[in-house]
Amino acid sequence: MTEIKVPQLPESITDATLVAWHKKPGDAVKRDENLADLETDKVVLEVPAPANGVLREVKVQTGAVVTAGQLLAVIEEGASSATAAPGAAAAAKAAPRAEEIKATGSDAGKEKLSPSVRRLIEENQLDVAAIPASGRDGRVTKSDVVDFLGKKPGTAQNTGLTASAVVASATTAAPAARAPTPTTPVLPAGARGEHRVPMTRLRQRIAQRLVEAQSTQALLTSFNEVDLTAVQELRARYKDRFEKEHGVKLGFMSFFVKAAIEALKKFPVVNASVDGSDILYHEFYDIGVAVSTERGLVVPIVRDADVKSFAGIEKEIGEYAKKARSGGLTLEDLTGGTFTITNGGVFGSLLSTPIVNAPQSAILGMHKIQERPMVIAGQIAIRPMMYIAITYDHRIIDGREAVQFLVTVKECLEDPGRILLGI
Repeated sequence: MTEIKVPQLPESITDATLVAWHKKPGDAVKRDENLADLETDKVVLEVPAPANGVLREVKVQTGAVVTAGQLLAVIEEGASSATAAPGAAAAAKAAPRAEEIKATGSDAGKEKLSPSVRRLIEENQLDVAAIPASGRDGRVTKSDVVDFLGKKPGTAQNTGLTASAVVASATTAAPAARAPTPTTPVLPAGARGEHRVPMTRLRQRIAQRLVEAQSTQALLTSFNEVDLTAVQELRARYKDRFEKEHGVKLGFMSFFVKAAIEALKKFPVVNASVDGSDILYHEFYDIGVAVSTERGLVVPIVRDADVKSFAGIEKEIGEYAKKARSGGLTLEDLTGGTFTITNGGVFGSLLSTPIVNAPQSAILGMHKIQERPMVIAGQIAIRPMMYIAITYDHRIIDGREAVQFLVTVKECLEDPGRILLGI
């Protein structure tokens, strides 16, 4: 018998919630196969099987809070499901496993798959050979499977679901595996009903951090507006060549990251943080880019963004978006950051006051691009305009610095040549 215990948790995390068992007593397990998912307030961890055998006993049920080293289950090494308890064997016989269903497809490259990717492929009955691989040495990654599901006939395209919604039933990022899915019970006409759903660990953490930011920092928001004509013209002129050359689309976010960095260089206190009674000035630019997922908002970090090219920034943001959808973000991806950019415009927000991602001292908010009549050199012209906002900690950042920071961002975006020249 071999004991399965909670693995060592990341630094600063004291416990986790067991949100899903992928095996039941009597099931055969393979070495490195994921047995359960543990959700922390930042990332989801997998519990792999240490050897081939049969899961004999589950010690902790779904929903329990566990700590590092706690006993979760017991497996019998070398045993087969044929030697399992009669009830479990009968259940296993009545319900063929995903591996048996998958046998009709190709096993090519299966030995290169991680446990979570293998499970995702098996549960969706996919052919490994048909999935374009982007990983090292030709490996298929979670992002590859997510993209494939989004294009696969009979899944996302003709059911009206997004790729992430399809994956939700099978991956470690699945909200259904994290907490009960909110459902509205059928009630008689005129009835007034309620139903209660527990917060996920991530949602609890988000709530805690937002309240802490509001209660510990003196937050104030300033606004400005940007004419994005020059950026749109530049993108239209070079987008095809850029994508062909770099293999990634030229988006707006790289322009905003670069413009923000130029502004941070001029006003370094915006890139600083409060450390007790000191101001800690950061001489590097690790830019957080807020990404909305079905589980909640996460902020992966583009490190040393000042030395990365437009293409490098776009590629990194794109990879983070894929990892966020598939639940592949690591604690390292989310740790640190000196300044954050959030884009509520993708959801249609015209104006908002973002909340600082503590312990950072400021956050830049992007919004929806909307054509509006503007007076240009005494003439009325229709221009693509965006409101931008900076929320900042007034304890160390004065209004003058915050306003001039926004003006610098505006100038860089309205004349992108400034970014290249550093002026």
